[in-house]
Amino acid sequence: MQAITAEPFLHVQMDSFLAMLPDALQDHADGFAYETIQQDGKPVVVTRTGSVGEKTLRGMRHAIAAMAGQGNNLIIDDVLCNGEMSEYIELLSGFDLHLVGVVAPLEVLEAREAQRADRLPDLARWQYERVHAGIDYDLEVDTSVHSPLECARRIQQQFRL
Repeated sequence: MQAITAEPFLHVQMDSFLAMLPDALQDHADGFAYETIQQDGKPVVVTRTGSVGEKTLRGMRHAIAAMAGQGNNLIIDDVLCNGEMSEYIELLSGFDLHLVGVVAPLEVLEAREAQRADRLPDLARWQYERVHAGIDYDLEVDTSVHSPLECARRIQQQFRL
């Protein structure tokens, strides 16, 4: 996206905010705790967010609104599993907001997850049904069908960026 838009866009990643937490809270009840359970005979990693994790994510959303308030164009890379979209919509109501769902079939996500050293195995399965639930996107792009550049071009053309 950043390479093809007419104006500069900052890429704001949820992972950057999570990396700010002390290591001790990376798998802790106060930060983010991970538990493997069985679902339909398959392992699934459930994520639970504690009080410090909640404050971190809420702070991220408010920081994003502050960045937008200073005139920055933003590409927000977030995993929404707990109804956070309503806070984003409230915080960003005064801005030109385009909701883009980045999707792929579960099998593809699990294969990608297995190739990445920075992901917990079986987390994609837990997130899959939650991530897009209740969100009315302006556009969806399927990364199993289109390359990253093709997805970016679809977004750029759809919203005239």
